[in-house]
Amino acid sequence: MTWKNVFLVIVISLAGVAGLFAQSPLAISVDTAHPGIAIAPNFSGLSFEISQVLPGRNDVRYFSPGNKPLISLFHTLGIKSLRVGGNTADRNTGQLPARADIDSLFAFARVTGVKVIYCLRLHNGDPQQDAEVAKYIMDNYAAQLDCFSIGQEPNVYPRTTNSMGVVVPRPSYEDFKKKWKQFENIIVARVPEAKFCGPSVDDNPLWPRNFMADFGLGNHVVLITTHLYPGRSGDKVPTPEIGRDQMLEGGFVQTYQKLYDGFVPEAISNDLPYRLEEVNNYFNGGATNVSDTFASALWGLDFMYWWASHSAAGVNFHTGDKVSAGAELRPSRYTAYFSTTNGFLVRPLGYGIKAFDLGGHGRIVPATSSNPQNLNISVYSVLGDDGHLYVTIINKEHGVNARNANVSLAAAAAFDHGQIMSLTAPHGDVASKTGMSLGGAVIETDGSWNGKWAELTRDGTGSFTFEIPAASASVLRLSAD
Repeated sequence: MTWKNVFLVIVISLAGVAGLFAQSPLAISVDTAHPGIAIAPNFSGLSFEISQVLPGRNDVRYFSPGNKPLISLFHTLGIKSLRVGGNTADRNTGQLPARADIDSLFAFARVTGVKVIYCLRLHNGDPQQDAEVAKYIMDNYAAQLDCFSIGQEPNVYPRTTNSMGVVVPRPSYEDFKKKWKQFENIIVARVPEAKFCGPSVDDNPLWPRNFMADFGLGNHVVLITTHLYPGRSGDKVPTPEIGRDQMLEGGFVQTYQKLYDGFVPEAISNDLPYRLEEVNNYFNGGATNVSDTFASALWGLDFMYWWASHSAAGVNFHTGDKVSAGAELRPSRYTAYFSTTNGFLVRPLGYGIKAFDLGGHGRIVPATSSNPQNLNISVYSVLGDDGHLYVTIINKEHGVNARNANVSLAAAAAFDHGQIMSLTAPHGDVASKTGMSLGGAVIETDGSWNGKWAELTRDGTGSFTFEIPAASASVLRLSAD
């Protein structure tokens, strides 16, 4: 078959909880004849503290080719990018990985098929030492390396007090520029083939824009990187209800758009890819009863598609059993999964990442919609590399007045076969921390998953009809038999 002139119309009507809301149609048109942005093959990523690379209890390394459950989990979630950095790589002076640790990290990367972004120390760092690390990695693991970053969030380095008792301000961009160039020169002199990314700052479009102007068209820079925690500090969320509402009710999108507008169009015009190499919903390890709930699954899925449709090369969710919050390591509330005695317990965010993996490989397909009842819903369409058309519907309605979506999907005759897989939590409760499933199955502690597609049947008019409950998401897979 050919995709030329294929057109898909989805009509959604809203059914209110307990009949409180009259049905109202929502028409979504998907034009498969004009596929747009291609989603990068390594779009899905995770970010870890560099301390996670060090040996743990009994000298066992986390990133090891022998860590079978973690390898399985990376494959299940579709992880293709592994960034190691965080505060423990830079501002919080501590032990850095030795060669044996680096060997284990890159052996893990090879068997999982991921590319590594590796952070070198800038704050109180030694450029000669960085150069030796870079040389060792390039000499032995160039095929598994994406790029080196130099420094971690230099725009928010901690303020210090000098010997005169005067508070030293955070570095300006000009301070950073001089120091970054000094380190880059020394590293390149030792490793001429080194590849860099930067500036790795938190929610500040000015620094990436300046960095592109100063280094983006040379200096071995292959990727522009930035960080984003749209909810800001997890310690300052007033209540869990407010925190979950912030994730699901659109306020975060304004932060995305501001960051995008601040530097991305310039990056695109200069043919420079950009990546959000460290992200999550709230920093300082997340917010209790917010970042660790099902709300984060719906948020994470929506977040990934928003940035994929805005040309990002990928996102790396910061995760791990413990993460750096300022100068301390604390248990992570926003993590995609936790370690257990026999593997890993996948948290809600991990389910959102897996849902993206189901339908997030191919080219974004233009979609338009009319939403007279302002249902809190997101719809994304992807013309898959495998020839299927994927439509992901995220119903972010939640709370006592949450509305289900009764969907009638009228597809062109070419799409004569439809399947659906749903992401749900117990009782449609976005505050749930356990019990979520995807395709009717959980992701097991050994990293395996056995979710099933459910068949869609056409009604008397030839349309597919189904329901997307409030506080859930579904991925549709349409094909021609």
